[in-house]
Amino acid sequence: GANKDETLICCLYSKASQGELGWISYPSHGWEEISGVDEHYTPIRTFQVCNVMEYSQNNWLRTNWIPRQSAQKIYVELKFTLRDCNSIPLVLGTCKETFNLLYLETDDDQGSHFREHQFSKIDTIAADESFTQTDLGDRILKLNTEVREVGPLTKKGFYLAFQDVGACVALVSVRVYFKKCPYTVRNLATFPDTVPMDSHSLVEVKGLCVNHSKEEEPPRMYCSTEGEWLVPIGKCLCNPGYEERSNTCQMCRAGFYKSALGNLECSKCPPHSFSHHEGSLHCGCEKNFFRAEGDPASMACTRPPSAPRNVISSINETSVILDWSWPEDTGGRRDVTFTVLCKRCRGVTANGSNSGTQRCEPCRSNVRFLPRAAGLHNTTVTVGDLLAHTNYTFEIEALNGVSALAPKMRQYAAVTITTNQAAPSPVTVIRKEKTSRNSVSLSWQEPERPNGIILDYEIKYYEKEEQETSYTILRARGCNVTLNGLKSNTAYLLQIRARTAAGYGASSPTFQFETSPDSFSISSESSQVVLIAISAAVAIILLTVLLYVLIGRFCCRSKSKHPDEKRLHFGNGHLRLPGIRTYVDPHTYEDPSQAVHEFAKELDASCIAIDKVVGAGEFGEVCSGRLKLPSKKEICVAIKTLKGGYTDKQRRDFLAEASIMGQFDHPNIIRLEGVVTRSKPVMIVTEYMENGSLDSFLRKHDAQFTGIQLVGMLRGIASGMKYLSDMGYVHRDLAARNILVNSNLVCKVSDFGLSRVLEDDPEAAYTTRGGKIPIRWTAPEAIAYRKFTSASDAWSYGIVLWEVMSYGERPYWEMSNQDVIKAVDEGYRLPPPMDCPATLYQLMLDCWQKERNNRPKFEQIVSILDKLIRNPGSLKITANTTSRPANLLLDRSSSEVPSMGTMGDWMDGMRTLPCKEAFSGVSYSSCDTLAKTSTEDLKKVGVTIVGPQKKIVSSLKALDSHTKNGPVPV
Repeated sequence: GANKDETLICCLYSKASQGELGWISYPSHGWEEISGVDEHYTPIRTFQVCNVMEYSQNNWLRTNWIPRQSAQKIYVELKFTLRDCNSIPLVLGTCKETFNLLYLETDDDQGSHFREHQFSKIDTIAADESFTQTDLGDRILKLNTEVREVGPLTKKGFYLAFQDVGACVALVSVRVYFKKCPYTVRNLATFPDTVPMDSHSLVEVKGLCVNHSKEEEPPRMYCSTEGEWLVPIGKCLCNPGYEERSNTCQMCRAGFYKSALGNLECSKCPPHSFSHHEGSLHCGCEKNFFRAEGDPASMACTRPPSAPRNVISSINETSVILDWSWPEDTGGRRDVTFTVLCKRCRGVTANGSNSGTQRCEPCRSNVRFLPRAAGLHNTTVTVGDLLAHTNYTFEIEALNGVSALAPKMRQYAAVTITTNQAAPSPVTVIRKEKTSRNSVSLSWQEPERPNGIILDYEIKYYEKEEQETSYTILRARGCNVTLNGLKSNTAYLLQIRARTAAGYGASSPTFQFETSPDSFSISSESSQVVLIAISAAVAIILLTVLLYVLIGRFCCRSKSKHPDEKRLHFGNGHLRLPGIRTYVDPHTYEDPSQAVHEFAKELDASCIAIDKVVGAGEFGEVCSGRLKLPSKKEICVAIKTLKGGYTDKQRRDFLAEASIMGQFDHPNIIRLEGVVTRSKPVMIVTEYMENGSLDSFLRKHDAQFTGIQLVGMLRGIASGMKYLSDMGYVHRDLAARNILVNSNLVCKVSDFGLSRVLEDDPEAAYTTRGGKIPIRWTAPEAIAYRKFTSASDAWSYGIVLWEVMSYGERPYWEMSNQDVIKAVDEGYRLPPPMDCPATLYQLMLDCWQKERNNRPKFEQIVSILDKLIRNPGSLKITANTTSRPANLLLDRSSSEVPSMGTMGDWMDGMRTLPCKEAFSGVSYSSCDTLAKTSTEDLKKVGVTIVGPQKKIVSSLKALDSHTKNGPVPV
């Protein structure tokens, strides 16, 4: 195949070798080189020997010298026929049905020099199929094929030898070859022929990018001992102007282009562009077409738009509303905007006829455009503050992203209007100059837009109390007036409006003033000074009071506020308490990659070295390797890779585990080192746990740990689960297989990849999006109602506790899942493992309380285990010999496990075991007799399953204890 290769070295091919091979036969009457025909009468060449009529045969056949080439290890394939000794009549000698294969390493050809003792035996070759005289007559020879491995080889060449010790055998084919990883091209990188160095490790081979490509990530692959390429890492990308074709980078054809580094195909030139040469990076624009600086190479070339159409003007005194239609041709772009240029022109009438020399100048700066004069996206604009009875020309131009590149092609539409006569704008600024008991002097500014010559001003005033029922009007030519005949100490309201030939303008805002009282008359300047002083004093007093109130409230709030009442926001709108970490479900993020980058550190793939593949995960391969970060010590890590061809959902699910792990920081939770998401393959990098999963580790070291060591492991698991519970995280798959153990026997909770959201499909009663619910480890309410809480994790912890104390035994043994559900629902609980301390078995029973509120919290579990570690003597009392557990455990409010009062009760208690039929007809005279029953005795009566054996023996001991100490929980 393309992924591996077998390189042939030599030797004998029966149908191809028609001439003599020149192999040495010793003695001369032993092996013979013979030509013959096969069953199809095709000529073949073989070596045969059949001296079965003579005693003490020792016939040798040696090949020519075979150069080793680059092989470290060779394979010898033998095809031969061998006659059944029983089918040979009148055998006088000793007939054999085997022969020996041997070899000799040398650095040069030794010619005919031949010494038997120099050869080393490879193996004795026996036939799977032998032929008889009948087969020989029918010409149906049963061909045997045997392959043997030889190596490692160190010298330049070798000989093969075949030793016959009295068989009737014919060598039909001898094929010598070695395995290698063949030359290949992967991810646009070439990998040369590579011969494995030895039989124990992978060979890392660096690839070389094909011509016209560059490395995105250094390409590497591993050559296995079987001559197979494994674990492609890194890749090359075709240069701009080149595309990937047949594992090479070839130039884009004429009419196509590629502007960026990558393995995308060349693209056809977009409209109104061309490329006349191969390998084009972009396509040039046709005449009168352009591409803006920010336009991508994939965008069509465009041109400036045509002029706006159908310009309409609506004049309202000194303002005008301009409205127009979109250009007929937008130039092929969507970024069309409009600009309006205002000009004040003389010698041009409103109908456009020229009345003399045209003189145009830009409009005054105070002319207002609503919403603006340039960059308009809509086709309407209002122009205000124009002069009355004045001619204006407006030029409306359509622009797009390439208009600046073709100034000669720019077009606009123009419209000329004449404004109407307009009344002046309102007076806005009125000042009080002098006040007395019966008069007041006022002044004001000319309106901002007089719109002609102001003829006079109308001043209207009245007493505030009379509310305009009686008012007085005066007229003034200038911008000041003195009002006489006023009442003293009275408030007045006043409005002013200007008049031109077009009539009165709008009135000013109402202005209020007061005359002086009878005993007080002061100049305007003096009154202003007094008012300023009074106002300043009042402002200072108010400011002081305000500051005092604010400071007092701030201090009171700071003192009264409890620290727990302060809230901090944490990413994606989630609230967190200061100093308390809370788990955030990554599935609540609209963009899951945001969660990954928020909680997990992005690693550079160049800092990761993969050593070997250690297994396969759900999404790809699992490897061990090393991580070397800048300025940090190199560490061993575990690496999960995402296999190629993944979907977006698979990538999100793969990285979801990293989003979860990245939130945890605890010595008993597997530590996430980081992720690789910006290059391929996508990886999750965690700390390396040397001893693997807890269940297989315990089975491998059955009964090799002390009770304190086991409790220490359990304490670590409980501590990690307490941390997760405090964060509000529910594991849902706590089991010994998901606990990892390092070289120091530290246990760490792992496997956060399962979905934490159950399906709504009622048919999938025991299924989550992450797979089947682990029935044997799951609490009843979680199975029945999908109520997953920290309490259901506590149930699972009880099962883990049982697994640890039984050294990795399968919970509920060979019972089916449905039987487990039924038995647990009826009150059955796992019996204590052999030699299990009573305190630990009581903790298991506490964790398996049917009412979830009665189960211990992980904080309580940690406390219990700490007491046991401080008091090792309590572990010596086993659950099989005590009537009640020690007082170190929690008091349980629920009913106790049923106890056995009589032997008949005990026999009834065996009803839950699959072997209960074995006791039918078995007679036991007393509890003493039963207590002495061994596992061997149980086998005799048909109880052969290990799990029930252990339960029965434990129960018998408990029953014996019952007769002396009272009821014992079973």
